[in-house]
Amino acid sequence: MDATAKPLKPGFTRYQVFVIAVLAFLQFTIILDFMIVSPLGAMVMPKLHIDPQQFAWVVSSYAFSAALSGLMAAGFADRFDRKRLLLFFYTGFTLGTLLCGLATSYPMLLMARIVTGLFGGVIGSVVLAIATDLFPLEMRGRVMGFIQTAFAASQVLGLPTALYFANHWDWHAPFLAIIAVIVPVGILITLGMRPVDAHLALWQEHSPFAHLAHTVTEKRYRLAFFLVMLLPTGGYMLMPFGTAFMVNNVGIAFSHLPTIYLVTGLFTVFVGPVVGRISDSFGKFNTFCAGSLVSFIMVAVWTNIGRTPLFEVIIINVVMFVGIFSRIIPSQALISAVPEPSRRGAFNAINASLQQFAGAISAAIAGWVIVERPDGSLSHFNWLGYIVMAILLVSVTLMYFLHKSVPERTAQGARPATASTETA
Repeated sequence: MDATAKPLKPGFTRYQVFVIAVLAFLQFTIILDFMIVSPLGAMVMPKLHIDPQQFAWVVSSYAFSAALSGLMAAGFADRFDRKRLLLFFYTGFTLGTLLCGLATSYPMLLMARIVTGLFGGVIGSVVLAIATDLFPLEMRGRVMGFIQTAFAASQVLGLPTALYFANHWDWHAPFLAIIAVIVPVGILITLGMRPVDAHLALWQEHSPFAHLAHTVTEKRYRLAFFLVMLLPTGGYMLMPFGTAFMVNNVGIAFSHLPTIYLVTGLFTVFVGPVVGRISDSFGKFNTFCAGSLVSFIMVAVWTNIGRTPLFEVIIINVVMFVGIFSRIIPSQALISAVPEPSRRGAFNAINASLQQFAGAISAAIAGWVIVERPDGSLSHFNWLGYIVMAILLVSVTLMYFLHKSVPERTAQGARPATASTETA
């Protein structure tokens, strides 16, 4: 953190604003690459002659490989400058995305997603470690809010554009277009971001394997580890078949999908920063509970609708994503307060690994539950909704105990001696 730099606005220096923008833009490319696979499902399945179970493996293969790489990287995550670590994995992620754009068969696409996951799955944990290193807890709700706008931006700019390319060329075009965005982001990080290496001055185990083992077995981390396995299950279960459900069950034309993503994204672009400010002002756990309630209601509605007009589908999607954002942002900020600085990289890498593994299992379960009828419509989509609703209730209960173990008064510097110090 540049303490001497002139603040651009209260709480943030100019360099911090630059870092937030770069991290958000980086997340945009990662999220877009992951999200674009699901909307392309309605096109990829008939083109490659694959069934829902095989397509579920295309989605979950990314998550399985990301889980493996996250676990392998955890022991080394705190032993390098985080900027260099970020650039290494971003380069491999670029290669994997290129392979997706060149795939011409199911095995080739499956292998390309595995390569992309091996590198892309670790990037999110490095981003969180950088954000945690540079910003104290009382500012992290806003920081996470801005970074998570990348999700909305990928809907506003990325998904409609990618689907436009897919409609006018074929499903390979979106991946090749992502490459055109990835390269400038890497150059910007290389030239503009300063080293993030303050953690290297702290004591660390000599062996990376000991570092991994001690982080995995740390009792204070267990609840957080279990929570991050539950939080992404809803998205991994519902998203892979979301477009196929809209097209074949709800009756939305494929050409109207970009409109749904565009309008939903426009709303959520503004929701992210607002939710971040609310979570910093009124409590991260309180915000998480409100978001969970909204999500619970909207998942019940979404997974049980039949033929529905376009404008109603848009409204349902907008409200549902407001609920999702109101869970993701405060939960990330609250969980970031758990590890001490010397273990942030390993903690976040293990979190990412567990999250991806749980997501992969969720996508695979969704593939087993969903049945494609002869007319192309999907059966048992509402079953997935009931599973997600049950998980939402469990996650709220567990988040309550995590909130109690890491009280938000630590944002004012009142952290117990046994917990980590959250200074920038």
